[in-house]
Amino acid sequence: MLRLSRSLPLACVGRRTMSEKVVKTDVEWKAQLSDQEYRVLREAATDRPGTGGYTKVYPKAGHFACKGCGAPLYSAGSKFDSRCGWPAFDQAFADSITVKRDSSMGMERIEILCARCDGHLGHVFNGEGFTITNQRHCVNSSSITLVDEGVDLPQKTV
Repeated sequence: MLRLSRSLPLACVGRRTMSEKVVKTDVEWKAQLSDQEYRVLREAATDRPGTGGYTKVYPKAGHFACKGCGAPLYSAGSKFDSRCGWPAFDQAFADSITVKRDSSMGMERIEILCARCDGHLGHVFNGEGFTITNQRHCVNSSSITLVDEGVDLPQKTV
């Protein structure tokens, strides 16, 4: 069963600004995260397709935050059904994610990471035509949490 995190962003963000990095030891991350969340966020593992708790969840309000640090990442309205087996979003909050080239698994992809804690979120794909932004952020459910409060931040594609 999915639970909404009502205070995660405020509790995790505290007095930090969006640009301040969250740095923890592996021991601290392992104490905070479940085994699967640690594998995904800290070791760039991937949830099995169709198994994530947010794959088929389409909230009318709120936002999705990083499970590692609580940083707001995606508005509820940016989520869409791509039928790919993972939660899909077409844009992120400005400056909430960073990207890097991922040459693993014998292919070239663009990895997306939380800008605040460098947690692995998933990959972004361009040119598929699902939405007007023409981007699909394929995100692991283990890396995000749904927060029922909205945030007023600008959104953009990567």
